[in-house]
Amino acid sequence: MKVSRLTCIAILMAFPLASVAQKAEPIVFKGAQATKRMYKAIYQLNSEDEKKIRAALKNIQNALDDPRLKGKIQIELIVHGGGVALYLKDGPYEAELAALLSKGVILAQCENTLRERKIGKEQLWPFVSFVPSANGELIIRQADGWAYIHP
Repeated sequence: MKVSRLTCIAILMAFPLASVAQKAEPIVFKGAQATKRMYKAIYQLNSEDEKKIRAALKNIQNALDDPRLKGKIQIELIVHGGGVALYLKDGPYEAELAALLSKGVILAQCENTLRERKIGKEQLWPFVSFVPSANGELIIRQADGWAYIHP
């Protein structure tokens, strides 16, 4: 047995593993290809934290700017809970929202949140749309094949 082990070790040392292994070309990853005619994504915002609001707006803009998705994406931003701060008229986000709206982004607000927080629709920007519940909207959109993103 000892001779066999030594023989095997000697053979392995005589042939470097690099010469046995095939040399593969390096793989260059370029990201997923957008092969569909249309993509749909729903973004959820339920926080009043300014960093989270800004992150959600930036994520949406990034999707709109992705050259693979140009002219092929429909986006909805559903807001509920603390996220309602984004749509309040006295907030600092009007320009960003108007820019997204001009690019076809659906800006939707949960009516349950308004009722629970005693916020009137007139306190929100007039370009905001309303849905009965954010959860219902998310359930329906996902069942319809929309990508769900919660930044």
